Amino acid sequence: MLLHSEMEMKPNPHPERPNRLRAIAASLAAAGIFPSKCALVPPREITKEELVMVHTSDHVESVEQTKNMLYSYFTSDTYANGHSACAAKLAAGLCADLASLIVSGRVRNGFALVRPPGHHAGVKQAMGFCLHNNAAVAALAAQKAGAKKVLIVDWDVHHGNGTQEIFEGNKSVLYISLHRHEDGSFYPGTGAADEVGDLDGKGFSVNIPWSCGGVGDNDYIFAFQHVVLPIATEFAPDITIISAGFDAARGDPLGCCDVTPAGYSQMTSMLTACSEGKLLVILEGGYNLRSISSSATEVVKVLLGHGPSYGTDAAAPSKEGMQTVLQVLDIQQKYWPVLVPIFASLQVQAQQGPTSSNYVNAENMLKRRMLTGGPGPVWWKWGSKRLLYEV
Repeated sequence: MLLHSEMEMKPNPHPERPNRLRAIAASLAAAGIFPSKCALVPPREITKEELVMVHTSDHVESVEQTKNMLYSYFTSDTYANGHSACAAKLAAGLCADLASLIVSGRVRNGFALVRPPGHHAGVKQAMGFCLHNNAAVAALAAQKAGAKKVLIVDWDVHHGNGTQEIFEGNKSVLYISLHRHEDGSFYPGTGAADEVGDLDGKGFSVNIPWSCGGVGDNDYIFAFQHVVLPIATEFAPDITIISAGFDAARGDPLGCCDVTPAGYSQMTSMLTACSEGKLLVILEGGYNLRSISSSATEVVKVLLGHGPSYGTDAAAPSKEGMQTVLQVLDIQQKYWPVLVPIFASLQVQAQQGPTSSNYVNAENMLKRRMLTGGPGPVWWKWGSKRLLYEV
C-alpha cells in the first residue's frame, strides 16, 4: 500500500501520500503498541466476486486496468499508478477479513491501517482519492460472517457520498456521517440533513452537516450524545465500523476543523458500547502527519482497553453546532422516536439564546475558526479536494 503514490511530478506532493501510513505506524511503535500489543492480520487481495457486491463490474475493471499504466487519473485529484490496483485490493481485503474476524469473535476489535481510502468511492465511480469502498466491503463481509445489522459511523470531515449511495436503500446498514457541508459548498457537496435514504432505507442515512469550519471536540461530542448514540442504541448493531478520517483534526490543511486526539479518543470510547465492543476502525482521510499519527494512536489505545483521554459529560456546543443538531433531530425524529424528547429538551435550551452557558463563547469560536482556516472557500465547488491543500 506504500507503493500507491502519485507519479506525475508536481510542485506540491499529493496530500494522500504513503507517509500517512508511515507516520501512524511510527507513532504506534513509539507508544509501545505496534506490533507488540497488536495481532497482525495476514494481507489478502479482495476478489472480484466480493467487489462486485459493492461496485459495478465496469468500475472494478477500470481500477484493475491501471496496473498496465505508468500513471492515470480517475478525476483531477484521484490518481493511480501501476501498484494502485493491488493496493486497493489489499486495503479492501484487509478490511473484509478484519470484519469477519470481529463478528466471529476470533478478535475483539481492529484498526485497518490501509490506503487508498474508500468512502468517496461509489457504486460506479472512483473519486476523492478513493478507489474501492473499504467500509462498504467490510460491512458486507460482516453480514456474510453472521452480522444482521451493521452501523457505519463516518467522522471524516468530508461526507462519505460513496458509502451513502451504496447503502441508501438498505435498512440493515445504518450510515451516520458527521462532516463539513456548508449548504453543499464543501467537498463533495452531498450529505445534507434531509438526505435520509430511499425506499426501505429511509431513516438509515443520518447526516450531521456542520455549517462552518473550526468545529471542535465539544460539537462532535454533543452530536454523539444527542444524535449518534441514541440512534445507534435503538438500532442495536452487531458490529460498528468507523470510517475514521482524521482530517477534522486540529491542523489538517484540508479539513480546517479543531478535533483533538482526546476528542477522537472519547468518540471511539462512546462507540464501544454500541455493539458489545465489536468495533472496526478503518483509516480514511487525514493529511497532517502529526495530527493523524497522534489521533490514530489515541484511538488504538481505546481499542486496547485504555480509557478515553478525558471525559466530556457536559459538552457545551457552539451556537452553530446546536443549530445543526436541532436541524438533524427535527428531520430524524420521524424515523427514530427516541429522538422526540431529546429534540424537545434541546429546543428549550436553544431558546435561552447564545448568551447562555449552553453555548461555547462566540469569541472563542471565532478565534478557533481563524486558527483553523475559516469557512470553506469557493475552491471546493470545483470538485477537487487537493486544490486547497496546494494553496
